[in-house]
Amino acid sequence: MATLPADPMVPDPYRVGQVWKETFDTFTVALEPAHNAASSAFSPGQFSMLYVFGVGELPISISGDPEEPGRLIYTVRSVGQATHALVSRKPGEMVGVRGPFGGCWPLAEARGKDVVLVAGGLGLAPLRPAIYQVLRHREDYGRLIVLYGGRSPRDLLYRKELAAWARQPDTQVLSTVDYGGLSWRGHVGVVTTLFRYVRLQPARTVAMLCGPEIMMRFVTRELESHGLQESDIYLSMERNMKCAVGFCGHCQYGPYFICKDGPVFPYSRVRSLLEKHEI
Repeated sequence: MATLPADPMVPDPYRVGQVWKETFDTFTVALEPAHNAASSAFSPGQFSMLYVFGVGELPISISGDPEEPGRLIYTVRSVGQATHALVSRKPGEMVGVRGPFGGCWPLAEARGKDVVLVAGGLGLAPLRPAIYQVLRHREDYGRLIVLYGGRSPRDLLYRKELAAWARQPDTQVLSTVDYGGLSWRGHVGVVTTLFRYVRLQPARTVAMLCGPEIMMRFVTRELESHGLQESDIYLSMERNMKCAVGFCGHCQYGPYFICKDGPVFPYSRVRSLLEKHEI
């Protein structure tokens, strides 16, 4: 008897394994499948729909290591009822998981090339699996450059990991903040100001961006000014996704649906849309 495909609208049960605080309002949640049938496999850049029973469902990018089996990791900013309920779950409590959904970062296309990752704020979370993948398969890639911008030092994610990544061979990690305060000794300014410290080889570089759209608009222009082709620039877009399979239309972005056509897009596909504010 043939096995029917899983219904993408039915969540699999997952147990909360651990919740830890990243910043004053952002938490990382580790989920473990409640039964053997559920899979934790995903590709860097994909997202899940997380269902907090009795509260609501949320689209959250997966921020863990794709080669670490047995659990899924999500970094969540607590800004509303559903996100607060999610990060308030105790170990052993249940959460529903649908997915993973969407396309992924072009890590296969980037083999043999330098990889530039530019993140703003919470945008580092969807890029973190790509960082794990490059570092785990270091011989397959050229230089790894991570440029990260936040509002203030207390808003920066993964501070210990940023320092550890910077110590890896052929890896450059730079962070900047909008305002630093008296104790901050790092860079101050928008993330594009970090390009002055980076040596790019545009003919052999793939760039991946995630953050506020206004940030990505300026970063794409900066990358093009350094000689990168639009076909070598990729962006992760965000919208209010509800169904995650292209039925409801909440995440329509011009002719595309972010949930099934994205969330990762080549810049060449969305360039004209990105220049239009509030689309």
